[in-house]
Amino acid sequence: MNTQTPIFTQHAEHLEWLNKLLFYTDDLMIMQNRLDEIAKKSKEPDVMKSVEHFQNQFKIQHEQIDILKHDINAHEHILFENVEHNPTASYHRKVPEHPEHRQKVERFEELFASLRKEFMNFAAKCM
Repeated sequence: MNTQTPIFTQHAEHLEWLNKLLFYTDDLMIMQNRLDEIAKKSKEPDVMKSVEHFQNQFKIQHEQIDILKHDINAHEHILFENVEHNPTASYHRKVPEHPEHRQKVERFEELFASLRKEFMNFAAKCM
C-alpha cells in the first residue's frame, strides 16, 4: 500500500533528521578528540589496534552521515519542486511516504549508539 503524508510533515521530519545528523557529527568530533588523547597517552599495541579500529569506524560514520544528508536533501528538493510547481493548497497536499529514509535514519542511530557505547567502554578502560 502506498501511504501518503502531507508535504510539510515530511519537510518537518527532514529538518529533524538533519538536526540529528548535525548532533552526530559533533559527537563524532568529541569522540575523535578523546581518541586522539588516548593515542597520545598510550603506545601499547592492543590500545593502538583499538585506536585504529575506532578511527576507521568514525570515518565510516562520517561517510554514512554524508550519504544520509544527501538522500534527505534530494528528497527535500523533490518536495520543494512539488510545492513550487503547484503552490495552491500545498499545506493540504500529500505525497508518497518515505519509509526507506526513515529506516535508514533509524538504523544509523542504532549503529551509532552501539559504536558510542563500545567507544565509551574502551575510553573508560584507557583513562
